[in-house]
Amino acid sequence: MKRFSTVELLRDLKTVTMAADRTPVTITQHRKPRYVLMTYDDYQQITRHNDDRRRVFGPGETPPELAAMILPELDKLIEQGNKGDE
Repeated sequence: MKRFSTVELLRDLKTVTMAADRTPVTITQHRKPRYVLMTYDDYQQITRHNDDRRRVFGPGETPPELAAMILPELDKLIEQGNKGDE
């Protein structure tokens, strides 16, 4: 990813935006990455596919149907680990 400082962005907006037309660019501040500049179409593509249904469950929060799928597999892994310790 191409990098530009905030000073370069202010001095030469056209060059930075033309680079962002091709691929997202990093904007740095005090030599550290702070921002990403990309086209609106790229941004929409990234946010449109954000239908990730993964979720983290705390103790006692796991739905019973999910626990029924996971627990037998965990038991197998534990058993395999115990056999390897012998």
